[in-house]
Amino acid sequence: MGVVNVTPDSFSDAGKFFDAEAAVAHALKLVADGAEILDIGGESTRPGATPVSEQEELRRVIPVIEKLAAQVKVPISIDTTKPGVARAALAAGASIVNDIGAAAHTDDFSMWKVVADNHAGYVVMHAPGSPLALPENPVYRDVVREVSGFFSERLGLMLNEIGIPMEQVILDVGIGFGKTPEHNLALLAGLKTFARWRRPLLIGVSRKSFIGKLLGAETENRLPASLACAILAVRDGANIIRTHDVAATVQAVRMAEAIYSRKKNVD
Repeated sequence: MGVVNVTPDSFSDAGKFFDAEAAVAHALKLVADGAEILDIGGESTRPGATPVSEQEELRRVIPVIEKLAAQVKVPISIDTTKPGVARAALAAGASIVNDIGAAAHTDDFSMWKVVADNHAGYVVMHAPGSPLALPENPVYRDVVREVSGFFSERLGLMLNEIGIPMEQVILDVGIGFGKTPEHNLALLAGLKTFARWRRPLLIGVSRKSFIGKLLGAETENRLPASLACAILAVRDGANIIRTHDVAATVQAVRMAEAIYSRKKNVD
């Protein structure tokens, strides 16, 4: 899953693709590099980011999605927490909603209704609250168990209250969203736990701040650690790697898969 941030304040690319034409060109390069899904976002979720209005988010992402839908065959995902943006993006050519705000849907099911009405794919991501107002010092007794419980509760609501079939759902443990570096490591080490639902598992570790906190690496120097996380995540059952560095990630994962395949034959 290649990341396309149509924002002026992204932590990873400093607004390089805020212009629609630049965003489309970047997305086409990601596809050429091997991206099998494009994830388009119009609102930064970095700590301290300023929220944007629905109208502004629509202005940023809809022209990009429309142009890409006419040029690429890979699925397009809209990274948003707003039902109105999701609905417009699906109408413009997206087919997946990547919802980092899934934790908020306890009483308001409007996002899920958009997904159900459009038969869209849906990424349900764990976060302990609103993505733009996460706790600075999150506390979990057992982060793997608690994220697993979150998935059970959300899947139950989606299936029973809205009627979204399991076949449309992708799970994301929410690396970096309301977690300390130790929580992130525990989730990455415990990925096999989340195979119980037999749904695709998405992992987003690319260039994230916990890498910098653990290793002292600046954003532009976090690719090696991001690749290490991606390779181990695939080994432990991840199906989708969300990344800014598609070419390098594809090469690393394909090599790891070739080695794993040979190792199984030897074993």
